[in-house]
Amino acid sequence: MKSIAKVLGLPVLAALAGATFLGATAPAQAADGRLQEILDRGTVRVGVLGAFKPWSFPSTDGTQEGIEIDLAKSVADTLGVDLEPVVVTSANRMQFLQQGKIDVIIGGMYDTAERRKIIGIIEPAYWTSGPTLMAKEGAIASWEDIKDKPICAKQGANYNKQVQREYGPRLVAFTGNTEGKAALRAGKCVAWLYDDASIMADLASGEWDGYEMPVSVLFNNPWASAVPIEELDKPWGVFMTGMAYRWQADGKLLELEKKWGVKPSDWLAEQHKRLEWDESYLDGQ
Repeated sequence: MKSIAKVLGLPVLAALAGATFLGATAPAQAADGRLQEILDRGTVRVGVLGAFKPWSFPSTDGTQEGIEIDLAKSVADTLGVDLEPVVVTSANRMQFLQQGKIDVIIGGMYDTAERRKIIGIIEPAYWTSGPTLMAKEGAIASWEDIKDKPICAKQGANYNKQVQREYGPRLVAFTGNTEGKAALRAGKCVAWLYDDASIMADLASGEWDGYEMPVSVLFNNPWASAVPIEELDKPWGVFMTGMAYRWQADGKLLELEKKWGVKPSDWLAEQHKRLEWDESYLDGQ
């Protein structure tokens, strides 16, 4: 069995946000848990949604690519192990994590109070999204414009009630996205209410020419990666916290936003500015 100290080395140890924790812990103790399992296995298994362009989706050669795959690769590269993307769904990803089928989720998952009771949510979040609208160009000018109009929506979306209460549309709910967007195309509603990340992907697909995202998001809902809850304060959770901090602080997420042609996010820019370490004190030393 390889020891964590031998495998990681100083540069990787420095990437751990919990360097103080590890420094105060004997290597043998630090090697316990999922992080050591990953190192022994030589592979990190990352749960991704797999059909969510540009975050994770199949490439022409059948492998997975996208923003979250790039983030997963950075985890594997930092550990010096292979990456095994595991396609999950929004319904089974937390179950897979609890069952040990994956080591971490990096898959478009909202950070919620309920989920924090079940899995180890990593801070800081790496992305964000929120509810907005997709409509034919010129059909909608503002949120207030949807009052008393039929709006297609996803059944069970947590923001449906807020939109109905604040803007008074007639929501027409569908169990699936495909059905809801088909109803929009058929003219059964004037807009599709959904997450801006998904709508941006639709608009970028080339299949929605003549449609637009005419309003800004109502609120930002951060996306978090997650480890098994019992690992959150152990080396594996501490390591992933360090990775998440670095993604924000060193501008990697801004680079990926540009690389994958995602509309620049004010939230990402703000997080980078807030977490970037000010090294100006080094000038002149």
